[in-house]
Amino acid sequence: MDIVLTGSVAYDYLMTFPGLFKDHFLPEKLDSISLSFLVDSMVRRRGGIAPNIAYTLALLGGRPRVMATVGEDFTEFRAFLEKVGVDTALMKVIAGDFTASFFANTDQSNAQIASFYPGAMNHAEEQSFHDLADQPDLVVISPNSPGAMVKFPTECQALGIPYLYDPSQQIPRMSGEDLRTGVEGCFALMVNDYEFELVKKHTGMSEAEIRAGRAFTVVTRGEEGASIYVGTDEFRTPIVPPKQIADPTGVGDAFRGGFLTGYAHGLDWEICGKIGALAATYCLEVKGTQEHNYTPAEFVARFREHFDDGGTLDQLVG
Repeated sequence: MDIVLTGSVAYDYLMTFPGLFKDHFLPEKLDSISLSFLVDSMVRRRGGIAPNIAYTLALLGGRPRVMATVGEDFTEFRAFLEKVGVDTALMKVIAGDFTASFFANTDQSNAQIASFYPGAMNHAEEQSFHDLADQPDLVVISPNSPGAMVKFPTECQALGIPYLYDPSQQIPRMSGEDLRTGVEGCFALMVNDYEFELVKKHTGMSEAEIRAGRAFTVVTRGEEGASIYVGTDEFRTPIVPPKQIADPTGVGDAFRGGFLTGYAHGLDWEICGKIGALAATYCLEVKGTQEHNYTPAEFVARFREHFDDGGTLDQLVG
């Protein structure tokens, strides 16, 4: 299956401060804050929802395409994605700008001061599905620039391209009308349980209305696993217990990549959910969203420690 992923592409700059931020704020001077924190560590990690999902798809043998706008500092990131099997031909470099960047400084109490610079992501809506030589089998629309979040569902609807809608973090930025347009026209919807409630609130749609007409709706529920709704049926997916918990960032993206791998292979809904669950656990066990690694054979072997797939996952290992 030819899958094109849209959404954010970013570098995460993560710093740690050896003290407590609260010790350096003066209540009587809050109207003229001027602070600088000397940090004792910093790492730069590859991130962004579109490449996070693509990374898992590629680890499991897929060749996903990512359509996004990136900065002149993307060269190293591109080489990494291509090496693992992600097609980056649709990732457009914006001259004179940086790839979107997240800067976070965390103190010893886990309080955090952060900034997000959208950079090249601001140009995402300049891309168009009308310009693609080959129309994909499925598009994933995940959080992106506000303009792209409105444009891409409309284009997919006009071109008859099925899309999985994943508005997640951008739900608060979208109008109820635009969000409803995206939901009503989508082939499938995937959100977490809190986001699902937000979708209902902002669109005015009931749960039945949201699920109606979708090929499937997936609602992830953290430690409670996930629910996959198909018509009037619900399939519950349990989590795979992690060997350790290192970093929850990107776990939902890994779940999406695993689920879509199963879907692309035509596997049943329960198996799709369980592939997603194991992919999420691999991500949870390592710091960073694209730092875990496995071969399809290793993945299948670990899968069978927890679930019976009846041999259907043999196709993942060729």
